[in-house]
Amino acid sequence: MINRVVLVGRLTRDPELRYTANGAAVASFTVAVNRQFTNSQGEREADFINCVIWRKAAENFANFTNKGSLVGIDGRLQTRNYENQQGQRVYVTEVVVDNFSLLESRSESEKRNSGNGSSSNANSNQAPSYNQPSQSNQSPYGNNNNQSNNNNQSNNSNNNMSDPFADNSKPIDISDDDLPF
Repeated sequence: MINRVVLVGRLTRDPELRYTANGAAVASFTVAVNRQFTNSQGEREADFINCVIWRKAAENFANFTNKGSLVGIDGRLQTRNYENQQGQRVYVTEVVVDNFSLLESRSESEKRNSGNGSSSNANSNQAPSYNQPSQSNQSPYGNNNNQSNNNNQSNNSNNNMSDPFADNSKPIDISDDDLPF
């Protein structure tokens, strides 16, 4: 049997981190995932998908993400039910997260938060982000060119070599033959 869910979207709110009676961390959150098509008014709709993540991964997720963070989620779909205080049976369908990826750098996240009037100081004492460049000439795409500091290339040409999209003022010429699909 196959039960796999892969999502890419933005968090609709900060993850809610709780602990079970046994001390296991659990975080719940909702991911807004845009649909591939537009509706009759030309607007793109989104699906809001409830997710839950457990243990150390839950603590890491809660520490490194907040409302609006772009994340990739890999997990499985699970349905459960319980009886609420009024005696009614409640059914819940959610994605149980096995793996996640942060899809934007810390600097992009902080720029987005400062634009919304949110304070990003709460995360300033956290551990360093995986995607945050540690040097000014380093690409956010993971291409470390530390050796280039010792050769005769200028920093500008080094940046353009490690990031082909650095000068986004020029159009990119791509034909249909270049596309893999």
